[in-house]
Amino acid sequence: MAEIETAPRHEMLRFDELDGWAGDDHAAALAVFQTSCHRPPGPDWDGVCAVARRTEPAQARAFFEAFFRPVLTTAGPGGGTVFTAYYEPELAGSPRRTARFDVPLYAVPPELPEGGAWLTRAEIEAGALAGRNLEIAWVEDPVDLFFLQVQGSGRVRFPGGGGVRVGYGGKNGHEYRSVGLEMIRRGLVEEHRASAEVIRAFVRTNPDEGRALLRHNASYVFFREVEVDPALGPLGALNLSLVPHRSIAVDPGYHPLGAPVWIEKDGAAPIRRLAVAQDTGSAIRGAQRADIFWGTGAEAGLAAGRVRDGGRMVTLLPVRAAYALAPDTGL
Repeated sequence: MAEIETAPRHEMLRFDELDGWAGDDHAAALAVFQTSCHRPPGPDWDGVCAVARRTEPAQARAFFEAFFRPVLTTAGPGGGTVFTAYYEPELAGSPRRTARFDVPLYAVPPELPEGGAWLTRAEIEAGALAGRNLEIAWVEDPVDLFFLQVQGSGRVRFPGGGGVRVGYGGKNGHEYRSVGLEMIRRGLVEEHRASAEVIRAFVRTNPDEGRALLRHNASYVFFREVEVDPALGPLGALNLSLVPHRSIAVDPGYHPLGAPVWIEKDGAAPIRRLAVAQDTGSAIRGAQRADIFWGTGAEAGLAAGRVRDGGRMVTLLPVRAAYALAPDTGL
């Protein structure tokens, strides 16, 4: 039976109820929040952003405690929290097709509809867009392209130097379907072993069956070239560079983009940290669902692929907005 979504529930908390709040680096969180203030989430944020721009790092904790209130938002029966992580892949590639690099990385087709399902992954991989001059670059491995699409942005390094950086451009309108869950359903892997590393190894060991497995996810992402300082992270939904471990993707239906969010991630490597909601993702749905940006490159990818933990996430809202959302809290 499908889970029935209920109206969100909002509970205002005190800062001393946030586990680990006093021990965080509030100045680091303030620096990320200040960049998001270039695009305030709404009128309630104009005042706090004006103050944030004038706040010195040493005053960061006092700033958050004076101008915000923590609000815990839950929805649906259970309201369980799920933290995952994502990263910016680096792929080897070429600006033109070669014997080695023969997997196209496509730009957005001009006829891509704004709503509704379009060509499937299988149809596109079969050549539906070939010969259209839509290729931004060519990469070596279809599974690398698949995970680039899952992450939504990345870097393609060309032989001899140079390359291109790409960001999310659009998608074909089909719902995202988890390949890891499909492997579990087919009995190809035990539930506790499903990970990006396992998927990658299976596809490379079983090319034909592996390509068919990837096509289980009919969703297909198109890219756009982006110009970003190489020293900075990729662009998120706010068109701002993401900061490792301080930028998160959220469901904007529950958390305003640009808002500070307190993370209490449990698991083998607990995190207690103030991050900022700067990105979204098609698989990030729900009031207690967040994807933590982990960084760039293979090492970040390996670490991000292991993150799937419970805990709690609490959004910091401007005082007036918090009381409007949770008027009966009594704090």
